[in-house]
Amino acid sequence: MAEAAPSAALVKEGLVRARLAALDGAVVAYSGGVDSSYLLALAVSELGARALALTAVSASVLPEDVVEATALARRLGARHRLVDSAETSDPRYAANPTNRCYFCKTELYDLCRGEAQRLGIGAVVSGTNADELSDWRPGLAAADEHGVVAPLAEAGMTKAEIRERSRALGLPTWDKPQSPCLSSRIPYGVEVTPERLRQIGAAERAMRSLGLRVFRVRYHGELARLEVAADELPALLARSADATRLLRAAGFKYAVVDLEPFRSGRLNEAAGLVRLGGSRASAG
Repeated sequence: MAEAAPSAALVKEGLVRARLAALDGAVVAYSGGVDSSYLLALAVSELGARALALTAVSASVLPEDVVEATALARRLGARHRLVDSAETSDPRYAANPTNRCYFCKTELYDLCRGEAQRLGIGAVVSGTNADELSDWRPGLAAADEHGVVAPLAEAGMTKAEIRERSRALGLPTWDKPQSPCLSSRIPYGVEVTPERLRQIGAAERAMRSLGLRVFRVRYHGELARLEVAADELPALLARSADATRLLRAAGFKYAVVDLEPFRSGRLNEAAGLVRLGGSRASAG
């Protein structure tokens, strides 16, 4: 009986492995999300100690996410460095323009390049996937400027394929919800401050304590606007009093639930941003 043909995702994974194996070493820009965790697992498999995970720590990242990323890096046997990132002190980033991510990624890749030079490693790699290439992603320009390699995107791996292969490899991140930085909860043009980021972080931490997984707490001054996935909305409404109490405890005077279920990209749509191909962006 003939063996089943490998899946498209597995074939693409082979291309990623070959790309990594050809490097003399790699600093992996590692957040602990779906994409960077998968990339790190492959980098460790192909490069061993010549792979280093670098996680940028700042006010825009939840502390518990850093803890999870650290635990997974340890589980994978990866060398791992936590480095303080100062993007929130950059007035260009703090002004929260539509290309805010460019300044964040510039800071990240500066840190990665510095570490690579210190260790004599030639390559910096990121978990950018193929889906992101047609989205509103100002950070991609920063990656190009820093010569960052994107093996997943080069191989044409989509988010769905990365989740498929992550599950096959036993990575706990395979079904992890997308969670961009906390600054993405603040409308463009509204200043990003460490205090606001901490408030948003506290609010989202509180909502997770209610069992929510796919959601955003959007910052609107005294008002918190909660976007929730359609299948989680009934559970939230059943505990609306608890949610209101917790959001007020986080520092918001008012709490509202958006009648439109959460979907990625609504912040960019509100700003009139579109994908490079003309359709609506899906980040945020």
